[in-house]
Amino acid sequence: MADLFAKYFPNVVYQGWTGDGGWLPAIGETLYMTFWSAIFGGILGLVFGIGLVLTDEDGIAPNHTLFSIFDKVVSLFRAIPFIILLAFIAPFTKLLVGTQIGTTAALVPLSLGVFPFYARQVQVALKSVDHGIIEAAQSVGATFSDLIFDVYLRESRSELIRVTTVTLISLIGLTAMAGAIGAGGLGNMAIAYGYNRFANDTTFMATLLVLVLVMIVQLVGDILAKVFNHKTAG
Repeated sequence: MADLFAKYFPNVVYQGWTGDGGWLPAIGETLYMTFWSAIFGGILGLVFGIGLVLTDEDGIAPNHTLFSIFDKVVSLFRAIPFIILLAFIAPFTKLLVGTQIGTTAALVPLSLGVFPFYARQVQVALKSVDHGIIEAAQSVGATFSDLIFDVYLRESRSELIRVTTVTLISLIGLTAMAGAIGAGGLGNMAIAYGYNRFANDTTFMATLLVLVLVMIVQLVGDILAKVFNHKTAG
């Protein structure tokens, strides 16, 4: 089996699993970029998503000015193609982390690239909460923080898990794009070691590994969404 694999995937075998240009470091870089970008971009997206719902005209703290600010910022960053965003904020990235290239530098554009998408997803998820539940909580004296954490976030947690799963899958795709321009990871493996060297088997393997990561995220997300949906129903 090993000989057969080496015959049809010679460049994959040549890359090896460890060392510079190895598959394990590439997978690790992709996971590193995905994890930390999900944390930073997720927090930012959650803040903006909650802000959009609370300050909307039918929210619990309607404020046209704040809503417009949240809405315009999210819309602006969503309108910028990620590849352009990478170049546009390069000076800011260098100021923040000291370099414009590498996996750590990629965290800045990745976080800013994913947060508006997640903010809109959070907005939709929170909007799905039944207004009757919100009004009932207000009638028994729920505080502002109670309404956010115990009503909005608790009642929509299953939907939030689903939109988070979608966002993570999108983020994995963005890490591949960032990797393609020198940020490392499986995207860099596919382009620098595969496409540029006419090593189709390397490109295929990198693509396959990205698909595996996506499938794992989707599977875990579906399971968690079902579990918390049952808890909410109970």
